[in-house]
Amino acid sequence: MTMPDLEQALDALAGRVSSLREARTAYPADLAPTLDAALAELDTAAELLAEAREALQKAPKRAGGKKDGTQRELKLLRQVFRAFPVPVIVLDGGGVVRRINPETSQLLGSPDGYLVGRSFPLLVDVSRRAAFRSHLTAVLQTGQPAAFETRLAHQGRTHTVQLALTRMTMPGEPQQMVAAVALPTEVQLPEPGARRPEQSDGALLLAAAKRQDLLVKMANLLLEEETLLRPVALPRATRLLAAEWADWVVADMVRGGVLRRSVVVAPKNHPLGDLVRQVESADPAGSQVVMQVLERGSGVVQEMLDDDSLLGFCADGPLLTAMGAGSMLSVPIGSGDGVLTLVRAHDRRPFTLADLAVMQEVGLQLGLAVRAQTSFQSRSRAADALSASVAPRTLPDVPGYEAAAVYHPGASVGAEFYDVFPVSSGWGFALGGAVGKGEEAASVSAMVRGGLRVLGVWESDPDLVMRKVNEALVAQGTGMFVMAVAGFVKGREIRLSSAGHHPAALLQADGAVRFAAGGGVPLGLAPEAETSVERLTVAVGETLVLYSEGLISSRNDRGEPYGEERLADVLGRCAGQSPSTVVKALEADRHAFSGGQVWDEIVILALRGV
Repeated sequence: MTMPDLEQALDALAGRVSSLREARTAYPADLAPTLDAALAELDTAAELLAEAREALQKAPKRAGGKKDGTQRELKLLRQVFRAFPVPVIVLDGGGVVRRINPETSQLLGSPDGYLVGRSFPLLVDVSRRAAFRSHLTAVLQTGQPAAFETRLAHQGRTHTVQLALTRMTMPGEPQQMVAAVALPTEVQLPEPGARRPEQSDGALLLAAAKRQDLLVKMANLLLEEETLLRPVALPRATRLLAAEWADWVVADMVRGGVLRRSVVVAPKNHPLGDLVRQVESADPAGSQVVMQVLERGSGVVQEMLDDDSLLGFCADGPLLTAMGAGSMLSVPIGSGDGVLTLVRAHDRRPFTLADLAVMQEVGLQLGLAVRAQTSFQSRSRAADALSASVAPRTLPDVPGYEAAAVYHPGASVGAEFYDVFPVSSGWGFALGGAVGKGEEAASVSAMVRGGLRVLGVWESDPDLVMRKVNEALVAQGTGMFVMAVAGFVKGREIRLSSAGHHPAALLQADGAVRFAAGGGVPLGLAPEAETSVERLTVAVGETLVLYSEGLISSRNDRGEPYGEERLADVLGRCAGQSPSTVVKALEADRHAFSGGQVWDEIVILALRGV
């Protein structure tokens, strides 16, 4: 084929492709004929490439020698390649982009040449990368072309394309290449405001304003009194970043000279499951990028991830692969206090150097807040000691059961307690709290908790233990009363005694939720206790959940209480899950409901039959 013939064929192909685009826009409900025609044009494009290569190879060489002939061939091939009216990418054997034509740059929304030197599989949907690499290898080894459908994502755009791979030999290249022709069958454009900042001055100003707004929000959050008095700076800051800036946020802090994973915030729509736990349990010392940032004291940004192993590994392989990561940045927290890592999915706009600059400032602010928080906490050690006396540091192993709990302190010294402890017949548990605040209420709760522990060693009936604790509390004359529930475990049966406490919830294997009777009169009101007694059977796969007044009385911005109905709805969605997942789900739902505000202590204790 001569060059005029090739140019004429390219012009004709460009006209037909333009007509197909118009047909796709005009008849979106009838795409089948358009797709069939597009596939036919795809075959035509591949044939034209092959004929162009053959024509170049047969072209007469100049007398100047082989080198001049090769240069002329390369120049002609580049001209043909850039004029090609469909998206074409030239890949080497490893899948790295070596050439990209303007049609491809327009399709993907990236500047000309931006993707050269980057790994093309990073643009492919995570679930289909392995299949793409297999097709690429097969084409290189057998020389047989391959065509298949896949999804590409870049710069906030998502494309479903028909991808055709053809092996080719390029002049001056020692290895064989693969030409990838991509015809989009479905395109999802980025949402308004998701354009690259470089596209317009207005978008650039909008992005700068968003970064400034983040700094203001972060400063206000970290300077709140509660943030300084309680260990909530890190969780609150990471939740803010996850809500507005990233899909995953990971904070690793130096504790006792050792770097430990402290906070992991997953995407909002991501289920609480194995992947979240694997990210939480991964050793940050195994992360190349985290250790680099900690050692050098400066942040890094990976606009496109060429190495999925940078954040370490989990049971399913590289963490970043499992997380569906497309870009990542890491910045130091304070001065050697830790590392903050943000990850965005491959179908979102990647992080930029401007994002890195604002996150460097966020990391500095967060480090100052953590140090100030430590200073404030050291001045209230007596209050911390009282709070620690109403909750165990760890939960013991109860034969036949798996246990988990969560405790969030309120705005002042707390009075809620929970415990799991040995009794004469096996194991017991309790949850409750004095009605009141401050050190006196905390000391009364600690006394009740201790009384239940001590008396449980001699008594096998939780109701008898509750009655004796009531006598002791009345005799002390504190004038305070305590709402509490206690249970003793015997095989699959649990005997409950309630003194004015909220009823326990039993989550069954099929998702149904049944509440215990609850009730009774709080301890300390009268010399003769009035309790409510009940026996429950907790089968394998069922979970018994006890909770504090602070959970169901939490309110949203309209003043509505969280309530037991919402509690039951959340529990129903946790059927078959571990106790730790159950308490985290309740904690996360309550946080979302109340906008993160915590007035009274939040205590949740879950026991699951295993």
